[in-house]
Amino acid sequence: MDRQIKKKKWTLQRIALVAGGILIVALIIYQLGWADRRQKLNVEREKITIQEVRRGVFQDYIPQTGTVEPAVTFYLDAIEGGTIKKVHAESGAMLAKGDIILELTNLNRELSVLSQEASLNESINRVRQTRLSLEQNDLQQQQTLAQIENELAKLEPQYERQKMLYEKKLISKQEFERTEADFLYNLKRKEITYSSYKNDSISRMRQLVQLNESERRMSASLDGVGQILDNLVIRSPIDGQLSTPQLFEGMAVNPGQRLGQIDKVGAYKVRTPIDELYLPRISKGLKATAPFNRTDYELVITYLYPTITNGRFEVDMEFTGEIPERIRRGQSVRLRIELGQSSEELLLPVGGFYKDSGGNWVFVVNEDETQAERRNIRLGRKNTEFFEVLEGLEPGDKVITSSYDNFGDSEVLILK
Repeated sequence: MDRQIKKKKWTLQRIALVAGGILIVALIIYQLGWADRRQKLNVEREKITIQEVRRGVFQDYIPQTGTVEPAVTFYLDAIEGGTIKKVHAESGAMLAKGDIILELTNLNRELSVLSQEASLNESINRVRQTRLSLEQNDLQQQQTLAQIENELAKLEPQYERQKMLYEKKLISKQEFERTEADFLYNLKRKEITYSSYKNDSISRMRQLVQLNESERRMSASLDGVGQILDNLVIRSPIDGQLSTPQLFEGMAVNPGQRLGQIDKVGAYKVRTPIDELYLPRISKGLKATAPFNRTDYELVITYLYPTITNGRFEVDMEFTGEIPERIRRGQSVRLRIELGQSSEELLLPVGGFYKDSGGNWVFVVNEDETQAERRNIRLGRKNTEFFEVLEGLEPGDKVITSSYDNFGDSEVLILK
């Protein structure tokens, strides 16, 4: 008799299928809830630069390159044009104030000056003749008044005597009337002459003031005309060293043409172009240092030029203490211009990462340097060596500071 065999419910195949399903569901749940879905990228450790964030002194400065120039320079510009008659000093010569550098000749200008001098002298002579004529007229009027006074001095006593005699009938009426007429005539004549002299004196004083002022102006013009020929002689305005282009006798010189310059020896300044970005932070009195022969020399900004050319403005800086030995005009100088006081801050070394992240985020490496994660940060000031860290990093954090060009949108880097 046959016996019915019961079929097993949990076969190995079914158990394997159930276990596989459970595993798949668990993986799905893990991926949805706990799995790291950030984009990752494998990076070779040797191709990146890792640097540590640390606390230190932050020096707020900008590096610049300046050019050494004389502190005092006088430019030699030709006031009058002409032809070089003689060169007295060559370029590089040491000159004292007033030394002749070169002489110019200009025949047309010299003839014009002689003509102007003659015309001015003639005008001055006419003024002097007019003044002399006024003075002579004044003298004549005074003489006339003196004569009238003299006549009255003789007529008045005679008139008084004859009046008394006439009243006593001792002289004739005709004789008295003749004396009276002469006396009254001279009184009237004195009144008219004095009034005329008074008016003429006021006018004469006004004319004399105008004539004197006119003569003064013409004399000043005459002196100025005489100095025109003096301008044909170029002299050194200060003690210093002469610098000129090649000059030779017979060379034509135009009015206003620059013939060279005189530099004061032993005094120098540094002229430095600076990006206009720093204009709000640059002012007179800011300090800087410049290395010469392994020694740092201090400078200070003394003048800011107001114009901006090609996005840059210039400043003049002078040495505050000792001037470097063997410094020369035209020499290039490396400078560190301080923009503020030094202070202790959290520092991140400068690197190529800033170009890609704008300083808004960096890749921070874990302790065993096996991977790096992207982290948002905030940076402050910058110098040539460090950024000032404001937020997002702590002392001891290790940051990839090399370029992020090849990392794309990766959030985690696997370092191998």
